[in-house]
Amino acid sequence: MVALITGASAGIGASYARQLAIKGTDLVLVARSESRLNELAQELITQHNIKIEVLTADLSDRSQLDKVAARAAMDDVDLVINNAGFGIKQPFVGGTLAAEQNLLDVLVTAVMRITHSALPGMLARNRGGVINVSSIAGWMTSGTYSATKSWATTFSESLATLHKDSKVHVMALCPGYTRTEFHTRAEMEIDTIPNWMWLDVDEVVRKSLSDF
Repeated sequence: MVALITGASAGIGASYARQLAIKGTDLVLVARSESRLNELAQELITQHNIKIEVLTADLSDRSQLDKVAARAAMDDVDLVINNAGFGIKQPFVGGTLAAEQNLLDVLVTAVMRITHSALPGMLARNRGGVINVSSIAGWMTSGTYSATKSWATTFSESLATLHKDSKVHVMALCPGYTRTEFHTRAEMEIDTIPNWMWLDVDEVVRKSLSDF
């Protein structure tokens, strides 16, 4: 079994990589940072003696995205985890259109194209599936990030329903505040968020894999 994980260099993606490696799953790790991917790959190869392929890609670039989608379509891939994502700190009116487009490209277009590539082979083999990392933000009115996560959740639910009679599963993971570097990179103010609202990243991933 091979799992392809986008946004695998840190946070939820890296936790997926580590927990799947423990199960003996071979991995295709996708992110923009080649150095961080190589560091994680070496750690997991040493600890678990699995095969890991590092695929450096910026999913907002169509040619690089297409390479990832093509890899997801290969017969050895039984699990795709669309995890890559980020937040932007700007209002929609008055913010830059380029930032909004970049958000849409990574959080919606990449998820759609990679899933579109992966599912036909999975359905033909009648095994495998896709986990789309969404968010409880999809039920909140907090800008275009929330809109992209609403799309990801509905997209996942629709595919799960459409193919419910197969052994191919599609799931949306919708965590709340999870302790990763996501919020710092997005320059979000998090000091007022109480401790009880925070989730542990490894527990989030463990539960999602169990549910899947």
